Amino acid sequence: MGRKVTVATCALNQWALDFEGNLQRILKSIEIAKQKGARYRLGPELEICGYGCWDHYYESDTLLHSFQVLAALLESPVTQDIICDVGMPVMHRNVRYNCRVIFLNRRILLIRPKMALANEGNYHEMRWFTPWSRSRQTEEHFLPRMIRDLTKQETVPFGDAVLATRDTCIGSEICEELWTPHSPHIDMGLDGVEIFTNASSSHHVLRKAHTRVDLVTMATTKSGGIYLLANQKGCDGDRLYYDGCAMVAMNGRVFAQGAQFSLDDVEVLTATLDLEDVRSYRAEMSSRNLAASRASPYPRVKVDFALSHHEDLLEPLSEPVEWKYHSTSEEISLGPACWLWDFLRRSQQAGFFLPLSGGVDSAATACLVYSMCRQVCEAVKTGNQEVLADVRAVVSQASYTPQDPRELCGRLLTTCYMASENSSQDTSDRARELAQQIGSHHIGLGIDPAVKAVVGIFSLVTGKRPLFAVHGGSSRENLALQNVQARLRMVIAYLFAQLSLWSRGAPGGLLVLGSANVDESLLGYLTKYDCSSADINPIGGISKTDLRAFIQFCVERFQLPALQRILAAPATAELEPLADGQVSQTDEEDMGMTYAELSVYGTLRKVAKTGPYSMFCKLLHLWRDLCSPRQVADKVKQFFSKYSLNRHKTTTLTPGYHAERYSPDDNRFDLRPFLYRAGWPWQFRCIENQVLQLERRERQDVDGVD
Repeated sequence: MGRKVTVATCALNQWALDFEGNLQRILKSIEIAKQKGARYRLGPELEICGYGCWDHYYESDTLLHSFQVLAALLESPVTQDIICDVGMPVMHRNVRYNCRVIFLNRRILLIRPKMALANEGNYHEMRWFTPWSRSRQTEEHFLPRMIRDLTKQETVPFGDAVLATRDTCIGSEICEELWTPHSPHIDMGLDGVEIFTNASSSHHVLRKAHTRVDLVTMATTKSGGIYLLANQKGCDGDRLYYDGCAMVAMNGRVFAQGAQFSLDDVEVLTATLDLEDVRSYRAEMSSRNLAASRASPYPRVKVDFALSHHEDLLEPLSEPVEWKYHSTSEEISLGPACWLWDFLRRSQQAGFFLPLSGGVDSAATACLVYSMCRQVCEAVKTGNQEVLADVRAVVSQASYTPQDPRELCGRLLTTCYMASENSSQDTSDRARELAQQIGSHHIGLGIDPAVKAVVGIFSLVTGKRPLFAVHGGSSRENLALQNVQARLRMVIAYLFAQLSLWSRGAPGGLLVLGSANVDESLLGYLTKYDCSSADINPIGGISKTDLRAFIQFCVERFQLPALQRILAAPATAELEPLADGQVSQTDEEDMGMTYAELSVYGTLRKVAKTGPYSMFCKLLHLWRDLCSPRQVADKVKQFFSKYSLNRHKTTTLTPGYHAERYSPDDNRFDLRPFLYRAGWPWQFRCIENQVLQLERRERQDVDGVD
């Protein structure tokens, strides 16, 4: 018969510029695909060099080493008798392209350049690559000598073409092309392509998974066909976590679902599907067939190879599956934890140091490390040898096998409560209780001697002694005294991160974890170079609202009752003197707005792309039952004034896990000036004019009623 095809796609934890490791993971995925009977293997975008090379793409070394890895793949017996589809940068006629290189039995069949480049948010592909703009056209690409010697080919087709095997037709899309208004799969499907492949490097954002699944299923619902999606997974060297979700779909239904979060470096999905199901699905779509009869043909590269076997009558077919989605709190518990594990093992550090204040944010960060420890223990339990080797290297103990997450957490996480005279006993107790329940090595210390010493130096030099506001000091004095405490905590954190393991007779140093949430970073409600300054921040892209829900999730999922007290307590920085032993300042009072309001401002500013005037107009409608126009105007002015005054702080934000679409990450995602005219005179005047008009109209309406 020869109509059942077994195809493989994968999610690989590639690492930018780790050519050695990337090659081994690619080979392992091909080996697994072959063991499962696949005759076509698709890998993630730019998998040979790793997606996040950024300006290293400019370097000829990156191109050279990519071709060296390709040569090793072509030479390997593992790649025989299976069509391999790998991703790498290729220079064609002095122009750099993001390409798929498709090969079979030591011969390159096609180099397919990306036609629509991702160039928004965290993606800046136009900086390094040029899109191929010649639809349905190919050119001859002259191969470098090292490849020519292996393949005995001088040139290969380069461009927008499809593969015609003995039994079917295969067409490529690359990541962004699926998201464009007129994706290539539409025209390819009309021209008879039955199998679509998509190599992606798509990163995690909370609540995004369904969009990717919907795009793939809708593509095959409208056009019919088999769709393979491969994706990178893990942290490949920066703020992003690539979240897998490899899949195989056919005719609008999913037949294989990959994990969104896992510690497996190599995950291979296969599905055995019947090509006749594609043909019969398309047969009754008269509107599709009418369009197909007028379709412009794609260049076809003929491949003397079949994806199906001649005698396949008894071969079992894959069954459709229901896609299982994670809740938002599950996503938070898994994504940043996997990112932390990649960062820890690849940085070759011995663990983490976390200033634990007894508040929601640092507690959430501690829970993420605990979640990481749970995942490591689970992976070891299920036989993951790579994770076992990595954890032994991290703890510098060749015979160690982790079994209990609390015990592992005690080795990997040092928490520290840094008390001052303004700290309450309650926050100290909450921090200690949580540390006991997750098993971290906990330290309690006082910073008052250091604070007095630093303030004493100032007094010695100037002859002036600053006071807190409650003791008669000005707002400048009050803020400076708060900042001294906050900044000294950062200095102490780094000292203990470097030397606390030394003091315990253990090797290595610790990565310092920050725990400023996305809302505080947006408003600048943090001290520059305080404990928000760290090596990495796993909650830097997560809102306060989501973090509170995550803490509640951890109470139940991880059995951590200490978190109940933390949730119930008011959020406070505890930098001002206590009133009768009780907290005298809260975060929301300090900020002059609620965390819920901050999430709304953040989403409107970044996602809806509003300036002060547009935000005012939108909030007039959104908050019409809650606030008067004058109140809305005051809130918008207050937000933009504080945001612009503090924008400079985002330039030094600790690299944070990217999870939220309104992140103010100044490095690559949210590019803005950091010196503003903070009074916004023109913009605020436009708002004021509207408020006056609305108030005038309201008075006229009231007079009319009288």
